[in-house]
Amino acid sequence: MQRVTHHDLVYYQFDRLARAFGVAHGVFTRLGGVSPKPFDSLNVGSTVGDEIANVQANRESMAAALGACDADTRTTWQIHGADVVVARGRAAQGWPPPQADGIITNERELPLAMRFADCVPLVFYDPVQQAIGLAHAGWRGTVAGIGPATIKAMEGAFGSRPADIIAGIGPSIGPCCYEVGADVTQQIEDSFGTLEGLIHRQAGNGNRPHLDLWVANRLALAQAGVTVIEVAGICTASNTDEFFSHRAEAGQTGRFGALISLSGAG
Repeated sequence: MQRVTHHDLVYYQFDRLARAFGVAHGVFTRLGGVSPKPFDSLNVGSTVGDEIANVQANRESMAAALGACDADTRTTWQIHGADVVVARGRAAQGWPPPQADGIITNERELPLAMRFADCVPLVFYDPVQQAIGLAHAGWRGTVAGIGPATIKAMEGAFGSRPADIIAGIGPSIGPCCYEVGADVTQQIEDSFGTLEGLIHRQAGNGNRPHLDLWVANRLALAQAGVTVIEVAGICTASNTDEFFSHRAEAGQTGRFGALISLSGAG
């Protein structure tokens, strides 16, 4: 990934997507916003205890950094599932937004945004059909198949072919830090049919299981037919100087944003 600074804001871009024409995207850090501790400072989550005025200012700054308008942005109420919605129309989005963990569109200047603090941002771009998608994949969403569900939704809504889609797996809690219990391990095995490469047991940690969400989502997308997949490999729990981490900060933290938009020129 490429690390980009825009005034005081810092965000990351996937290499392949950064070179693509007609699309803007960024996975933003916690840097460059206006929120006080423990939400310092680019918090875009409105349900964590931060002042709404701060959240709105941060969202506007995030969108502006990519040449987008926050008022046009579409989002979802994330519920750790596998539902996907299609964003259409120029009317302002109502509140609350639809409950879903994936959102797609083929409309220009209709940015898509989501919020994260350890879960995996999944970013999608189809340069052939000129369509984009964004998804939120915690362990529950990963088990439920939110990545493949977003690909399937793009196929159905826009005629996208999985082999044409460029996918990015963004910063999230890594296998170094994501210790899970037997219940999660079992659900991972039930979903993928194996634990190989997905569960690691680290020496010096009591041999307790650690989940690799990066490998799990890459495998799920590859099985769905996606061939171009870039993995950030950045652990949010190990990098709380740049990212919010729900686990590393014991829940007292903000949410960083991911945004993707088709620009006005195709």
